[in-house]
Amino acid sequence: MSPWWLRFLVPFLEVQSSESTRHRVAAAGQSVPCSPLRPCSESGCCCTPHFWTEPEEDVAADRELPDDDSDNSKAPRLTLMEEVLLLGLQDKEGYPSFWNDCLSPGLRGGILIELALRGRIHLEPLTARKKRLLDRKVLLKSAAPTGDVLLDETLRHIKASESMETVQTWIELLTGETWNPFKLQYQLRNVRERVAKGLVEKGILTTGKQSFLLFDMTTHPICDTTEKQRLLRKLQDSLLERWTGDPRRMDRRLLALLVLAHASDVLEKALGGLEDTQYEMAMSRVRDVLEADAELEAAQGKGTEVIWAVLAAFNRA
Repeated sequence: MSPWWLRFLVPFLEVQSSESTRHRVAAAGQSVPCSPLRPCSESGCCCTPHFWTEPEEDVAADRELPDDDSDNSKAPRLTLMEEVLLLGLQDKEGYPSFWNDCLSPGLRGGILIELALRGRIHLEPLTARKKRLLDRKVLLKSAAPTGDVLLDETLRHIKASESMETVQTWIELLTGETWNPFKLQYQLRNVRERVAKGLVEKGILTTGKQSFLLFDMTTHPICDTTEKQRLLRKLQDSLLERWTGDPRRMDRRLLALLVLAHASDVLEKALGGLEDTQYEMAMSRVRDVLEADAELEAAQGKGTEVIWAVLAAFNRA
């Protein structure tokens, strides 16, 4: 009969023996069964069930990236601000029309829509007291960086704001059109030039300088017209050959581009190359979209609330 104290050492000796066996077998390159007292965390372990599981990684916030263009998958990805500016630029001169005073707020509206499509901001939920799009505040959904300087700067402004603001108010703040001196810090400066530099880096524009009587101005002529022609063709085809007849069935980025081109006063120029009959048909369909009930379309169109809110803000202005 074994001594009484040996019974307390048996489990400990068995564990030590099994652990030494594991080390010897592992050194020989063979599979090692797991011990119940030391569950395995290896992905190839044959033990079931697993006692310990690795926590799942957080899902990235940036889910709404620009969709691939079916016409040219190798084309550079452009933000909505870059597309609007490209539509408004004069090809050889390298600057938009001097009479266009809508491009600046249009670019700011494009920033808000781009942030919404990338899952960074959204409107506060619909309530009995706040039913209208222009009454609902912009909420920060994710502060994860986007990789775009203008978008990230706007995210920081929204995050640092002490009070929540509506879409229309944010467009005014980002443009600098506010009477509140304490909110001038939210103004985005040199937006047009910074967007143009992004197009220069992508090889679409080049940088030049033109002298006028009293001043010199930096210009950005188009050096590669392929991207602008592709953009014009996509916009025109969406209103002619690929017309869906229902804004809810349109691609969200295409709907946003249509709204922003109208708000920035560059839409007629984009459609100016069409024949008379095609131009009249395209403009008639544009009016159908722009005159639609924004509240109803936002309620029934998934993920389009900020787009229709931007349109409502410009229609109200």
